[in-house]
Amino acid sequence: MSDLFDQALLADEPEPRSSVERRSARRDRAERKRRRRRRTAVAVVLSLLLVGALGFGAFLAVRTLLDRPDDTAGEDYPGPGSGSVPVVIEEGATGAAMGTTLVEAGVVASERAFVQAFSANPDAAQIQPGTYELMEQMRAEDAVNALLNPANKSELRITVPEGWRAEQIYERIAGVAQIPLEEVEAAAADREAIGLPEQAAENPEGWFAAATYTLEPDADATAILAAMVAQTTSTFETLDVPADEQHDVLTRASIIEHEVNRDEDRGKVARVLENRLQNCSDDGLIGMDSTINYGLGRSGGVPERSELDNADNPYNTRIHPGLPPTPIGAPGVAAIEAVLDPPEGDWCYFVTVNLDTGETRFTGDYSEHLQNQELFREWLATNPTDDEG
Repeated sequence: MSDLFDQALLADEPEPRSSVERRSARRDRAERKRRRRRRTAVAVVLSLLLVGALGFGAFLAVRTLLDRPDDTAGEDYPGPGSGSVPVVIEEGATGAAMGTTLVEAGVVASERAFVQAFSANPDAAQIQPGTYELMEQMRAEDAVNALLNPANKSELRITVPEGWRAEQIYERIAGVAQIPLEEVEAAAADREAIGLPEQAAENPEGWFAAATYTLEPDADATAILAAMVAQTTSTFETLDVPADEQHDVLTRASIIEHEVNRDEDRGKVARVLENRLQNCSDDGLIGMDSTINYGLGRSGGVPERSELDNADNPYNTRIHPGLPPTPIGAPGVAAIEAVLDPPEGDWCYFVTVNLDTGETRFTGDYSEHLQNQELFREWLATNPTDDEG
């Protein structure tokens, strides 16, 4: 049995190959190795070529970017520029936003150049909103400096001095803004348009705050007057003055502006007004020449006897008790504060004895007041006349 099994195993083994066949097999294997080596070498070469191509392409891309001034360095005009063009810088504008505005106006060549110049200037953040007159085709650096120069800013500046009446303010607006006086007066009559509050009298006198206003050069009469009313409203809000007291406060403060000009006297006049209304007599007459003059259409001078006796003047506070119907001018903040917090005192009388220095004497004694009036008459003998409290 074992012999038969051994014979079967021997039958399954391959017959020994000849030497020719063995040599052929070796050649085939060697050829396959050479082909694999060639494919590997080709792959390496192709990889190196690809890497080189990519590197060269990157080099070209970088060089292209470096050669594009519009996108990186930012195209810039050589300057200095010429002509004139108005440019409006908006409130809160960034350097980039300014650059866009200047490019559109033809002032600078590119936003990029302006932004770089803006970033390089440590003062650039101080550029204020408003309208500027700039040259066309300026260097970006010069444009930044021009925006920092107040001389290039086109603006409307209107100053309202303390004590000025509405008519004077209308004339100032007409003259400075080159607006017809009739147009200014018509704007003042439109209460809603200028923001005049309900607590104001029909006459807007006193609501155009004494201050200096900076507005856009094309501001119209309504915008200008509205800014002045808004200033008064803002002052009342800051000082916490209730709406129902604002007319009274403005009226008293306007009288103070016309009676004295020294800071130390404003509060004393406010106390005199209060004392005359409440304590000095039973008639409630405040007796201020400044109010009489307002009713007569003038801002100064000493009223004559006939004017003092004129009951047809509603602002004659020597005849009509209480405060006048409206303020008599534009009070400043100091006068308003004096009304709100006057010093304690029994003063019922005061008179300015020297109109050059503004020296004013206050007293609660009538005989002393008569002596002070004599001092004033002595001064008047050799000096121009003005008003008396």
